[in-house]
Amino acid sequence: MTLSIYDVASPILVRGLTNLSGFLDKALAEGFDEAVLIQARLHEDMRPLAAQVQLASDSAKGSVARLAGVDNPAMADAETNFAELKDRIARTLAFIEGVDPAAFAGAETRPVTLKTPSREMNFDGLGYLTSFVLPNFHFHVTTAYAILRKEGVPLSKMDYLGRLSLI
Repeated sequence: MTLSIYDVASPILVRGLTNLSGFLDKALAEGFDEAVLIQARLHEDMRPLAAQVQLASDSAKGSVARLAGVDNPAMADAETNFAELKDRIARTLAFIEGVDPAAFAGAETRPVTLKTPSREMNFDGLGYLTSFVLPNFHFHVTTAYAILRKEGVPLSKMDYLGRLSLI
């Protein structure tokens, strides 16, 4: 069996974003004040919940765009409530699910360069996905989960794992 970059990237990103949206649903269903949660942080030097959702979205859509060689849709970081965060997640999901798996052909060796204010990182597609994208994406999804748990939202490990594919 051959495992493609698409197989490793898209389904994992879709699942994480779907579960992230579910975290927000659960907080709302439990009656938590979203204005408080949007600004909640794990620690004062960490970004708040809204930013964690935005960064998970950016990581997912940016990586798919780079790996598939398509344009990365721009999304302003202007969400101020859960409806807007859920809409951003839905738009990110629609983008990822709309990219043809064939566009990922050759992605494992496609050069990827990321520039930050302090450095430049160069990868091949496989290294980018496995050493940067997936850890970074899961960091932001996990941090959003942890913020909501810290604030009292009754999330469980199964909320984080989501629907499991059992053989």
